[in-house]
Amino acid sequence: MLELSNITRQFDAVPVLRGVDLTIDQGEIVCLLGSSGCGKTTLLRIIAGLEHADSGSVRVDGDSIMNVPPHQRGFGLMFQDFALFPHMNALQNVAFGLKMQHVPRQERENRAHEMLALVGLSGFEKRDVGRFSGGEKQRVALARSLAPNPRLLMLDEPLGSLDAALRERLVVELREIIKRVGLTAIYVTHDQQEAFAIADRIAVMNTGQIE
Repeated sequence: MLELSNITRQFDAVPVLRGVDLTIDQGEIVCLLGSSGCGKTTLLRIIAGLEHADSGSVRVDGDSIMNVPPHQRGFGLMFQDFALFPHMNALQNVAFGLKMQHVPRQERENRAHEMLALVGLSGFEKRDVGRFSGGEKQRVALARSLAPNPRLLMLDEPLGSLDAALRERLVVELREIIKRVGLTAIYVTHDQQEAFAIADRIAVMNTGQIE
């Protein structure tokens, strides 16, 4: 489904990615595991189109997406800080991406209800996100990422701001939800236990390379 070939990137003449090759199958969860500064987030941003590669190619279903803008790639993104809109309730947050795609109001509200139910937040649609716990905010952020039905879901340390006990529980739920909807996903973490709990396959990164 996704094929990375010889991806390189450097900042101020310092190599951050050194010829990364990786293929990911449809419906597979692949984890990029490595310490801070190993290049895993830069690689994720290149796949998303938020960063450009100095060389190499990114292909989806055989077609290069190197010149496709981020908003046209059909990928979902989820970050550590959740990036929720504080002035919106849960339903509005989840429906936001669909609104930007000009999906009719009733259709996007139905989809948002469906996604909140999927992450276990039925009945919380009208609650302001400021009143949610960290774990609940993580679920809202996941529902929002899933709502546009992305062809690839990318998660960058999504549980990093949560305490260990909550992280341990949510990572298992996260895997179950991703598998239930049949998504292809890339998950970035520096935590080995998290990687083993969620991934079908783990790519260990070190100094800009997959070891």
